[in-house]
Amino acid sequence: MPKYGTHTFLWIDEWTTEKGNRAIAAAGEAGFDFIEISLLMPDEFEPAPHMKALSEAGIEATGSLVLPEWAHMPEEPEKAKEFLVSAMGKLEAVGGTYLVGCIAYALGKFTGDRQVVIDTLGEVAVEAKKRGITLGIEVVNRYESNLFNTLSDTREAILAIGADNIVVHADTYHMNYEENGLYQPLVDCADVLGYMHMSENHRGQLGSGTVNWDDVFRGLADAGYRGPLVVKSFAAVNPHLAAAIKLWRPPSQSSEYLAREGLKFLREHAEKYGLN
Repeated sequence: MPKYGTHTFLWIDEWTTEKGNRAIAAAGEAGFDFIEISLLMPDEFEPAPHMKALSEAGIEATGSLVLPEWAHMPEEPEKAKEFLVSAMGKLEAVGGTYLVGCIAYALGKFTGDRQVVIDTLGEVAVEAKKRGITLGIEVVNRYESNLFNTLSDTREAILAIGADNIVVHADTYHMNYEENGLYQPLVDCADVLGYMHMSENHRGQLGSGTVNWDDVFRGLADAGYRGPLVVKSFAAVNPHLAAAIKLWRPPSQSSEYLAREGLKFLREHAEKYGLN
């Protein structure tokens, strides 16, 4: 049975202790199993108060991030590794077992050799395994990165790394740009598919845009997927990422509405296609 999560930016524009605890409480009240914590600035993340908030909300946590430009992995592999190890330490402290997102590159940087990424992530995977953490490489569209744009290319890199705790982190928003359909790519990477962002083409209410959700859920069912499903809507826009992800205004719906309807949408489709 999949676990259902919500991303930080459904609730808040940046992760601080106060805002983060508010988002944790809201995610719990909405009925999610976990919240995906934004670890853009791991040095400023305080685990202790969030452990308490997660316990009170009755939910778990995963973590996601984007490498900063100064730690773009193809150019600065050691700095990238240090950044990721720091983030893993904070995630481990709150009981998180997934670190996903743009763990291999900075958004908006179109330079570098993928082999450097393969070699570096192999080293990072060893550190992650010591902490019981699974890493997910997010596959993004060509306007944000040139390194991992399709699920099949990312699968090849993961197989080249050869670590059993690195998975494909797919996002239906990016798939809608880059894939030739939404069904077959999910089936073809079933052996390494491990984390899903469920997001509309406009980043708003699930089911109200152009994403073919029947193809998505058929693909997940035929891939035997039972991993996390995360509602990825941007009710709040992080000022550090707005330019990189080309998101200038949030959806018109409230966080509460997007959360309630998004979770309902995922549960109904998961039941329809036998993921539960």
